[in-house]
Amino acid sequence: MAHQTDPHRHGPVLGALDEHLISEGTHHRLWDALGAHLMTHEGVDGVHFAVWAPNASRVAVVGDFNHWNAEAHPLRTVGSTGVWETFVPGVAEGAIYKYDLHDREGGHLPQKADPVGFGSEHPPATGSVVRRLDAHDWQDQEWLDRRAEANAVDSPISVYEVHLGSWRRAEGGRPLSYLELATELVDYVVDLGFTHIEVMPVSEHPFDGSWGYQPVGMYAPTIRHGTPREFAAFVDAAHARGIGVIADWVPGHFPTDAHGLARFDGTALYEHLDPRQGFHPDWKTLIYNYGRPEVRGYLVANALYWIDQYHLDGLRVDAVASMLYRDYSREEGEWIPNRDGGRENYEAIDFLRATNVAVYGAHDGVAMTAEESTSFPGVTRRVDADGLGFGYKWNLGWMNDSLTYFSRDPVHRRYHHDDLTFGLSYAFSENFVLPISHDEVVHGKGSLYGRMPGSHADKLGGLKAFYGYMWGHPGKKLLFMGQEFGQTAEWNHSGELDWGSLYDPGHAGVQAVVRDLNRLYREQPALHRHDADGHGFSWLLVDAAEDQVLAWTRRGDAGDPHVVVVLNLAPVERTGYRIGFPVAGRWREALNTDSSAYGGGDRGHGGAVETEPVPTVQEAQSALLTLPPLSAIYFVEEYS
Repeated sequence: MAHQTDPHRHGPVLGALDEHLISEGTHHRLWDALGAHLMTHEGVDGVHFAVWAPNASRVAVVGDFNHWNAEAHPLRTVGSTGVWETFVPGVAEGAIYKYDLHDREGGHLPQKADPVGFGSEHPPATGSVVRRLDAHDWQDQEWLDRRAEANAVDSPISVYEVHLGSWRRAEGGRPLSYLELATELVDYVVDLGFTHIEVMPVSEHPFDGSWGYQPVGMYAPTIRHGTPREFAAFVDAAHARGIGVIADWVPGHFPTDAHGLARFDGTALYEHLDPRQGFHPDWKTLIYNYGRPEVRGYLVANALYWIDQYHLDGLRVDAVASMLYRDYSREEGEWIPNRDGGRENYEAIDFLRATNVAVYGAHDGVAMTAEESTSFPGVTRRVDADGLGFGYKWNLGWMNDSLTYFSRDPVHRRYHHDDLTFGLSYAFSENFVLPISHDEVVHGKGSLYGRMPGSHADKLGGLKAFYGYMWGHPGKKLLFMGQEFGQTAEWNHSGELDWGSLYDPGHAGVQAVVRDLNRLYREQPALHRHDADGHGFSWLLVDAAEDQVLAWTRRGDAGDPHVVVVLNLAPVERTGYRIGFPVAGRWREALNTDSSAYGGGDRGHGGAVETEPVPTVQEAQSALLTLPPLSAIYFVEEYS
């Protein structure tokens, strides 16, 4: 137990450079200055505590080491930064603590968790926990050396999105630990051929039943699955198998919980005071004041922290549209225009640019991805070219149009053919990820399987055809857990995926299609090399709306085999259907979703087709094909 008669008998830890950078909002290793650090200071072992609270009149650290006595360890101010600090001897790793604050008038505030705390208690307890950084012995240098290639826009990127608490449960129904996930989840992802795991927010959050999108511990991996050291081990294990790890990151808003950032020092410190700027009407949350240097610096440093300390390979930034626009989800009179009278949030735009510049400048090969649901220009354009500087953007327009089409009864699809073709008019305007995410399996939306019309067999066939369409379409791929085998039920936070459905050959067939699509996507440069530019795509058949047939070519670089993708989205077989091919000769049938290996009827071409010198509108040669109902077929050019 820590004990001393003079709480300030040890000198300060923070120096003048820390003070300057914190005040300026440019301390890119803010976590080295603030938070709770185990150290030896002036020959004594203990913990240095530091917190930003410029409008507090008194700050003390309380915890299990001082019987939660606010008189035992008061903090002192550091220059004019608004930072308070103290060194407490004898405090060890695992100690629980909070900050006890008084506002500028001396009023006692709710005790607060550490905004830069590296660990948290198990919810519903709300204390911060002293955790040692750099405790894990990383073994992933080989991965880091080639990460830039793995995340490159011309590489195959296929992401498996996971809510760690409900992917699979251990005996007794508890969620798996980080160490269990390091084996079970990583093995599964490798087997299915995904290149990346995207974990939903791992920052500590108060409600078990949530996805984690209202974090209260921005610097603390949730304790629900283990310690920060064990989270690091999970990331390291993925890297050892050649799998990248991306985490969702939420700099757009934070919850109003009393122990969090809200009114931290008695004032609207992290948030805007005016609710027209500082309160989010959709989520009943508070919005960061991006124009305050210390707040911007807190968030920029947080992005760097996850990549530096936990070797994450990128961040997917949640709800970017809500940050970009001052009138997002607001009626007239409920928002304040910018200085030019417009709706763009200049401060948020500057913050996002600063974050991307800092992250890409500090770490080679990472990938920053924006969930941005509007047509805001230049999301993936460089900052020095007036863009936001992201590496990738979720293509939510493609997602909405595609799912709308596939959800329709086939008898009506002929009238909505452009739902599948319109996306190519803007497919190369950004570096896109095609996301079938967690948002599509919640709030009454059911599952992807449930959206497909028809019988059980029709739903499975439609799902396999949809994945054939998705993997053949330009753009990186993202699939939320469970959809890879046609989970029938909506997401349930308190359970696990319906793994028993894999005893059904039809569901196992969907999983096998996804596995083989991932393999083909990785193996064939034509399917990924030009995902983000128009050189790699051309239509072969685009206007057969009555037949519900589509065909296109994917091209790689010189010398790469062409790939032709043909879809029949009608529930009837079409025989003798002529499709043009870009090159004369023999084409291998590399994947057919109607194969018996996937639970289909094996209607196809015996492994290959030969073109004939019969021209179509687009090409000088063609072949007569058999198109199974609700199917996708991939043909790969063979060289003689």
